[in-house]
Amino acid sequence: MNKSDNSKVDIEPLLEIMRRLRDPEGGCPWDLKQSYESIIPFTIEEAYEVADAIEREDFDDLRGELGDLLFQVVFYAQLAKEEQRFEFQDIVDEICHKLTVRHPHVFADQQFSNDEELHKAWEAQKHRERQKKNEAASVLDDIPKSLPSIKRAQKLQKRAAKQGFDWPNQDGVWDKIAEETRELQEAIAEAKGRGNAAPLDAVEEEFGDLMFAMINLSRHIKIDAEQALSKANKKFELRYRQVEAEAAKHHKEVSQFSLEELEHFWQLAKQKES
Repeated sequence: MNKSDNSKVDIEPLLEIMRRLRDPEGGCPWDLKQSYESIIPFTIEEAYEVADAIEREDFDDLRGELGDLLFQVVFYAQLAKEEQRFEFQDIVDEICHKLTVRHPHVFADQQFSNDEELHKAWEAQKHRERQKKNEAASVLDDIPKSLPSIKRAQKLQKRAAKQGFDWPNQDGVWDKIAEETRELQEAIAEAKGRGNAAPLDAVEEEFGDLMFAMINLSRHIKIDAEQALSKANKKFELRYRQVEAEAAKHHKEVSQFSLEELEHFWQLAKQKES
């Protein structure tokens, strides 16, 4: 295909490569050993590598990473085809149908006066789709249990909030954070009182409740908790590397300095940022 012709995309060469890799007679032994379950970690890894390329604004790398992610989809499609479940074209057809149905303002004559009406219609359509799969469906049914915990907490809270199960403003969230903070402190004090070196289950539970409440706050102030934590990780890493650099100037390891000296290095790192 001529690369300048963007009107058509030929996926067949990639599908043929996948078929060759899974050919029992002359395929790749590693690919032949794989299953849906075994390639899950690779799919997750490729998705994170796509996100990393975007964050680095490395669009040459992004092109390659998107190809790697697409290959994961093709791999699942090949496995399903071998088991006569579905084929790659069925995947394309289903997502095309889903997007068309969920965007009646684009592909039909339905009109919405504002974004709120549009969003409600979108959620209503998704709910109808869930009910079609299961008449007794919960609005939480299709939230994958394999999601990272922060992402899953956000989705659980958001889905429940759309049904009216939410605080009307931030005040209730702040009260909940204060409540969970007190309960965590009490659980830690009780664990210490019992002389347990390791935290009790109650401490872990209360810590989880506090995290859940903090994630709820992020939703109310319209911040993605996963992204916020990712940025905090990067900031800590950058500053700590600078602390290491300051220590190296004195030909010492970080562990050889007092906490007060390390705090000084940390403040220097913060000043460099500004």
